Amino acid sequence: MKIPRPEAVPGTMLPMREYAADFLEVFHDVDGVIWKLERAQTFDEGENPSWKAMRAGDWHRSLELLEEARETIAADLPARGELRRLRIVETPLTAYLQWELHLLALRARLGERGRVLDAGELAGLEADGPLPELVVFPGRHMYHVRYDDRGACAGARRIDDADAVAAWTAVVSSLYERGEDLPAYVEKRVVPLPPPRTDAQAR
Repeated sequence: MKIPRPEAVPGTMLPMREYAADFLEVFHDVDGVIWKLERAQTFDEGENPSWKAMRAGDWHRSLELLEEARETIAADLPARGELRRLRIVETPLTAYLQWELHLLALRARLGERGRVLDAGELAGLEADGPLPELVVFPGRHMYHVRYDDRGACAGARRIDDADAVAAWTAVVSSLYERGEDLPAYVEKRVVPLPPPRTDAQAR
């Protein structure tokens, strides 16, 4: 059965402020699995201090700032449920992804369940374009997260269609089962890399 693309399923577009409020209404109350699928290889993290330090070329300080943010990051995890994140990766890693994987390894140490899957494993699933950026609350609803031209989050489409939610839950959970443990991947493939080369350093 062909899985319906989220953009083809009726939904409600929520600008960033409304998306954040709607999301938080259920995020900390869900007692079960929450799925997150990340496909794009670069985003814009705005004013995140560690992200800004990496972009400025200070990799050592960037990693220090991640550790200093442990309490803030821990508070961003669900209070009751289990967040399972599938991070799709292409190699060589973008500067963003090299940075984010360190962040995700820290989130895993704090309780998130993350796995990594190489984009080469997606053959057949991306005939109509890259997989979407999704957050799925199984049995409830899902968010098709949207980004602007810079890669900054611009809100999300909330989709309540039960069949679409069930279909994408099955897709993400199946891909997750094929993924590699994220902390192990980071230790083996990411930690040994030299600091990422940023636009600031290229100029």
